[in-house]
Amino acid sequence: MSIRFCLAAALAVAAPAQLCSQTGNGAPNGPHFNLNIIGVAHDKSPNMNGGGNVIFVGLGTRSDAVTTKILLSQAADGVFEVLDKNGTDGEASFALPVPGTYTVWARALGTPGGQSKIATCATFIDPTTGAATILCSTDNEVFVRGTGKSNFRNVTTALTTISLVPGSAAELACGTPTVSLFATCLQDFLWQYDNNGLRLLQIRFYPNPS
Repeated sequence: MSIRFCLAAALAVAAPAQLCSQTGNGAPNGPHFNLNIIGVAHDKSPNMNGGGNVIFVGLGTRSDAVTTKILLSQAADGVFEVLDKNGTDGEASFALPVPGTYTVWARALGTPGGQSKIATCATFIDPTTGAATILCSTDNEVFVRGTGKSNFRNVTTALTTISLVPGSAAELACGTPTVSLFATCLQDFLWQYDNNGLRLLQIRFYPNPS
């Protein structure tokens, strides 16, 4: 079942001013969808399709990262949905709207010492040769779980766009150095999640004030 930003009643009382203010943890205040990416040391059951707001990924260690591909598909405005929560087999899947109506915030939680990196990627089909290449944005986010309080930061750009290599065939084909999530010049969008022992990455999606 898809999960929207909040219940209709909550949306009815949420004022734009509330959405623009911030909480004590650095995130905006107001309705949001919360996605937890949880690092685990042991594989989960293969039958974990849909439901909830959790994606399990391999934990990795400080010296050896475990990479998970979180496949992304387009959803209706305001709808965020985990389609496959078991990423311990190397792939999970998540549906979210076309960017522009929401911002994305994230923070590292769990036992101090772990870190992770997340980047938006997609497949580029060269119109000249027909060769398929997976391209990852040159703009990514690294999360380190230190001691003390962990605050959210705005990661909208890194998680909803792909910065292409200047002068590359992909940039020439797309006609822009920065491509938005679900742009038609690329296909098969995903987040590449490299985990070096981070137990929990908490991601929140906030609707833009109306």
